[in-house]
Amino acid sequence: MKVKLIVDNEEIQLNEFVNNIIGEIIVGAVKTLKGVNKDWKAISIEIKKN
Repeated sequence: MKVKLIVDNEEIQLNEFVNNIIGEIIVGAVKTLKGVNKDWKAISIEIKKN
């Protein structure tokens, strides 16, 4: 699994531990949602500060 973190158009390098933690948390949450295909290929999340 490869996680890509971009903050204000700048990619933030993640070590393997952080990559795995963020990836597993997001995948775990998304997989519980109705309508998500079990054979998903990519998940994209965009977060904007108010």
